Amino acid sequence: MLFRRFERLIDFFRPGPAGAPPRSVWRFYLHYLRQVWPSFAALLVVGLIVALIEVALFSFLGRLIDLAQSSSSGEFFQAHRGELLWMAVVALILRPLFNGLHDLLVHQAINPGLTTLIRWQNHSYVLKQSLAFFQNDFAGRIAQRIMQTGNALRDSVVQAMDALWHVLIYVLSSLVLFAEADWRLMLPLLLWVFGYGAALAYFVPRVKQRSVVASEARSKLMGRIVDGYTNITTLKLFAHTRYEQGYAREALQEQTEKTQLAGRVVTSMDVTITAMNGVLITTTTGMALWLWSQGLISVGAIALATSLVIRINNMSGWIMWVVNGIFENIGTVQDGMQTIAQPRTVLDREHAPALLVHAGGVRFEDVHFHYGKPGGVIGGLDLEIRAGEKIGLIGPSGAGKSTLVNLLLRLYDLERGRILIDGQDIAEVAQESLRAQIGMVTQDTSLLHRSIRDNLRYGKPDASDAELWEAARKARADEFIPLLADAQDRHGFDAHVGERGVKLSGGQRQRIAIARVLLKDAPLLILDEATSALDSEVEAAIQESLETLMQGKTVIAIAHRLSTIARMDRLVVLDKGHVVESGSHGELLEFGGLYARLWQHQTGGFVGVE
Repeated sequence: MLFRRFERLIDFFRPGPAGAPPRSVWRFYLHYLRQVWPSFAALLVVGLIVALIEVALFSFLGRLIDLAQSSSSGEFFQAHRGELLWMAVVALILRPLFNGLHDLLVHQAINPGLTTLIRWQNHSYVLKQSLAFFQNDFAGRIAQRIMQTGNALRDSVVQAMDALWHVLIYVLSSLVLFAEADWRLMLPLLLWVFGYGAALAYFVPRVKQRSVVASEARSKLMGRIVDGYTNITTLKLFAHTRYEQGYAREALQEQTEKTQLAGRVVTSMDVTITAMNGVLITTTTGMALWLWSQGLISVGAIALATSLVIRINNMSGWIMWVVNGIFENIGTVQDGMQTIAQPRTVLDREHAPALLVHAGGVRFEDVHFHYGKPGGVIGGLDLEIRAGEKIGLIGPSGAGKSTLVNLLLRLYDLERGRILIDGQDIAEVAQESLRAQIGMVTQDTSLLHRSIRDNLRYGKPDASDAELWEAARKARADEFIPLLADAQDRHGFDAHVGERGVKLSGGQRQRIAIARVLLKDAPLLILDEATSALDSEVEAAIQESLETLMQGKTVIAIAHRLSTIARMDRLVVLDKGHVVESGSHGELLEFGGLYARLWQHQTGGFVGVE
């Protein structure tokens, strides 16, 4: 019950603040810490009390020696029982109590709670990034930065808070206790404090700088390794194991060298502070012995001074490694910020309404788009698709067919012009509602590394098994699904398909994708080479299902095999981002333009179509 109470202090699935995370390091930290400030405020208070108790134990040591010297053995407990009882209460009750509170706050609340909160909010933010964001980076590196940033931010803050109290309390308390014995005992410690501060001021920025560089190199290495694993089939097909080893070795060499450079600074800092600590112990103990020899302090003061400086010596080494860890973690956070805090480029308008499709008419008006590069991809395109019309998009590679589809899905924002669905500008409606109204089967079908059932339910999350089976039957996937099994002995709908669906053939993946879109049953349908991975027999078998799927929908079909879309209501021919021809198959053949030439190339002039 106690554990659960602390584990619930942080609501780690709370929505993040609106907008992008800040791109300044300290503001990035505050962005998350202010969401959980009560837990850290409690940790500060408890940490202060823990540090005070630790110093009190050392003062008890000196006090016990002085009491023992000033009292006879027979009267010792009787004369000092109140003070001895208080010492026992501090050691036996207060110290375990506050250390326990400290551990509960750190291990039950902050460590899991803050880490999960940061990961959840960062993942939620990154998921809504544009398609270009993911195309410009390694998936593995993005994931690594999301995972590492939460750990690094949490550790650096918790370590800094613990170190803060230990340094302040130990140093200040030691100075006070030394002053009570004799002010001259303070001198070695004061000189050490200035020297220690100067050493940290010199070394810490260098540790931070080199840690950032080392973290960047580590992310680069992770990205290259994951990229190789993700494309392992290509690696095997081209027999490039040695090439990939060299590609990873180059990044591994760079990462090792950057880590070694950071280690040089750490080693130099360690040697410097260790030497300073030796001077502190020697001078403080020597000063205490000299003062005692002059009759100016008691034996208890010698014990107190010696034990405190030894404790400070141990603590300074710990602080050094903590500071090194803090700034290494800050470097990791800075590295993660480069990915996580990037502003989104495709945004919903504030309070954007949902798209309402009642007919399914689509209109492209003066559309301009160039992927941010000079030169034309689509420039000034106009196209109207009537509700329920089925059009085929045709054109040579690079004509803008897939780009036009991506713009309709609003995977990118237009540079100029607008796209309307039933008179509603897609830039003015919520992206999720837009894509919910469009079903799409792509040429490169990518499945999730989950079960067949989970992949199908992407089309309709609440679909029953009966609905899943009916969709699979219509897509002719019922022939192979019962035969599927994976390494964990899961069968049928429960079998997992591997990363991107690699355990299935291209045709099987395509049929799962078609079944998924059948379940979605959206009013607008896009077929981008939907049957490209199917052999002629299977394609003919599911053609009837595709006809059923297209009924009552507005359809845009892209195909390089012109025979697959020749029967569409209208064919639209694109070239260099412009509509150059439009009409039925027969009309375009009679026109004798680009479509007729493409048809001639594919049929060799021998196949006639009525």
